[in-house]
Parts: sequence; C-alpha cells; structure tokens
Amino acid sequence: MFESRVKEYLKVRNQIRDRLPKLSKDSTPEQLHAHLVAFQEAARSARVGTKRGDLFTEEVADYIRRTLRTEFKGKDRKDLRETIFEAETKGVPLRVNYPYPEAKELTEMPPTLLLKLPQLPKEVKYRFVGRNMLLVDRENNLIIDYMVDALP
Repeated sequence: MFESRVKEYLKVRNQIRDRLPKLSKDSTPEQLHAHLVAFQEAARSARVGTKRGDLFTEEVADYIRRTLRTEFKGKDRKDLRETIFEAETKGVPLRVNYPYPEAKELTEMPPTLLLKLPQLPKEVKYRFVGRNMLLVDRENNLIIDYMVDALP
C-alpha cells in the first residue's frame, strides 16, 4: 500500500517534470534555480489538498516506529539519536509540499535501517528531523510526507 502510494506520487511528479522546459548542460545557476522553483510550484499545485499521513498512513507509521524501536537498542539507539540531534535541522518545516531547505544538514539513514524500512524508489529518500521522519523528493527537494515521533 505504502509503496503504491509512493509510485503514484512519482507518476504525477514525473509527468510534471517531463512538461518542464529542458535544461541544457550550459544552464546558469539562475536557470537551474528557476527550473527547481517551477518544478516545486507545479508539484505543489498538482498536490493541493495533500496532507500529512497520506503516504505515512497510521499502519505504515506504526510499522516504522516498531522497526526503529526493535532495530535501535542500547548503544545503537544512543549513537543514532546523537547523530540525528546534532544535525543542524532547526527550522526545517514539518509541512507537506514545502521544500527541505537547501542550507540545512541532511541526516542520512544508516544502511542497515534502510534494509528494514519499506523500500523507496531512487527518486525519494527518508530523512530525520529531530525525532520526526520525512519523505523527501531527491530532485525537487519537496517534503512529500512526514511522520512525527518516529524515533524512540
């Protein structure tokens, strides 16, 4: 169910991306930024009415929380929490369809954890912001969905 919702998001998002003017390899930083903003705005328009929990349904969120509790105990939990809470993520909006600020640090998921979580297509990534988990589009940097209190 979760995977099919993510694939549906990608279908809409890829249609939007394919309609945008193509960038050349000689594009200026300004052109790249304008392209990104156009991509974000078109994706937001296509997702009007999207709200938290549309992808991270209660069932999926419960599964992820249980997995995190099971996988991270003792020293592993302490180390993961230190890494995540030391990351400079203050000011990252917990809002669907808002961009993840480029200036903010990205906390990567430990590979062992990625194997236990629902698999994502390469266009989407998990991110931690404090105890919260976000789904972020790698190309347009939009927060697709988020769940609160993911970390134990």
